[in-house]
Amino acid sequence: MKMFCAGQWQDTKQSINVTNPFDQSVIDTVPQGSGEDIQNAVGVLERGAQIMKSMTAYDRSVILQKAAELMLERQDDLARTISLEVGKILGEGQVEASRSADVIRLSGEEARRMTGEMIPLEGNAGGKNKLGFTLRVPCGIVAAITPFNFPLNLVCHKVGPAIAAGNAILIKPASDTPLSALKLTEILLEAGLPPEAIACVTGPGGEIGRAICTDTRIRKISFTGSYEVGTKICEMAGMKRVTMELGSNSPVVIMDDADLEKAATAITMAGYANAGQVCISAQRILTSSKVKTDFVDLLKSKVDVLQTGNQLEEGTKIGPMVRESDASRVEQWVNEAVSQGARLITGGQRQGAIYAPTILDDTTPDMQVVKDEIFGPAVALSYFDDIDEAVRLANDTTYGLSAGIFTQDIDRAMKFARQVESGNIHINWSSQWRADAMPYGGLKHSGTGKEGPKYAIHEMSEEKMVVMHLAD
Repeated sequence: MKMFCAGQWQDTKQSINVTNPFDQSVIDTVPQGSGEDIQNAVGVLERGAQIMKSMTAYDRSVILQKAAELMLERQDDLARTISLEVGKILGEGQVEASRSADVIRLSGEEARRMTGEMIPLEGNAGGKNKLGFTLRVPCGIVAAITPFNFPLNLVCHKVGPAIAAGNAILIKPASDTPLSALKLTEILLEAGLPPEAIACVTGPGGEIGRAICTDTRIRKISFTGSYEVGTKICEMAGMKRVTMELGSNSPVVIMDDADLEKAATAITMAGYANAGQVCISAQRILTSSKVKTDFVDLLKSKVDVLQTGNQLEEGTKIGPMVRESDASRVEQWVNEAVSQGARLITGGQRQGAIYAPTILDDTTPDMQVVKDEIFGPAVALSYFDDIDEAVRLANDTTYGLSAGIFTQDIDRAMKFARQVESGNIHINWSSQWRADAMPYGGLKHSGTGKEGPKYAIHEMSEEKMVVMHLAD
């Protein structure tokens, strides 16, 4: 596929192969863009930002609604593209394609509800005959730097709100998985988005990322990825507005009164979906020592039947990781934990980019599989004696994106909700659950700002205060 830059589809002299992680077959090629391409794209996007600013909220909404309809018509193609370039199973690709259309639809709805507020100035000294209200206005040009693991949905969570708020949008998709974003760009153009108002530039993240961060014409950056890269973006971005959706090592607490069947089922889904390559994957499974044996046996029985293999074949539950090097890293971390005293309950084998679903028992906070983000199909079990210890262990991390607890005790549940340092808290479910309309974002090193169309529109617009000084 070509990239869309400076209002037209373009090739470059050099290209990048997009491969199927399962067998390394080449799916397609995309251009290897550069910092100069970013400069050219932004030059046209400046005009696009003025076009979008003058467009009514109704017209922006119509474009997004039409795009959502086209996405649903092409859901099968989008799902297959997602599965091919990421390695997630086709069923998960279908879910992502459907959710992505819903995010664009929600963004269109929220475009019509973008509003300011009245400020009661007469309640202040000197406020007589003063009428105050705020206006929300577009940022101008929004840059979306997106990850590989949800190459359509997480793009939509940035692109939809940016358009709804009246901005022009520059997309930098992950180099491993650029095809879904390019197909979304095609759909948005077909739906009526002005070609000056969108660009999708493919290529190496380092050079293109620097060009985005240092271009003063770009007002807003929305990034999803690692803490390390997010920190570098913030350092380079200067006075730009930023939204950072970063990593996690999500804790899930299993209390002694938990529904163990429900907990084991939820963690089997949350620990291994998309081969564990989800920022809110269940990773640290903190379990009451009173139910240790029962819970481990139940979880193992569910994980053992997860079939790995070709993500496009029926019956496969876990496909390959996006790169063999990532599967090798997970293998190294698991082996290191075992050498430090952890017990391998199941899994632990790698075949190319496929890593078997793994359970580690008796892990400790100093092990890398616990303290860092594993981003792979493995969970780490450890134990506690009471709710206070569970909360302490849950908070023993620099991250704070999502956390869950299983308990029938409302007081324990509310203590967990109030005291655990996490942007998303789930009661009687695992860490991995997200409704696309909800405010979504992390605390601590897990980032700043919120996603979800309503909340992202706020992040991608700016507030102006208007004071009318009225005559007596």
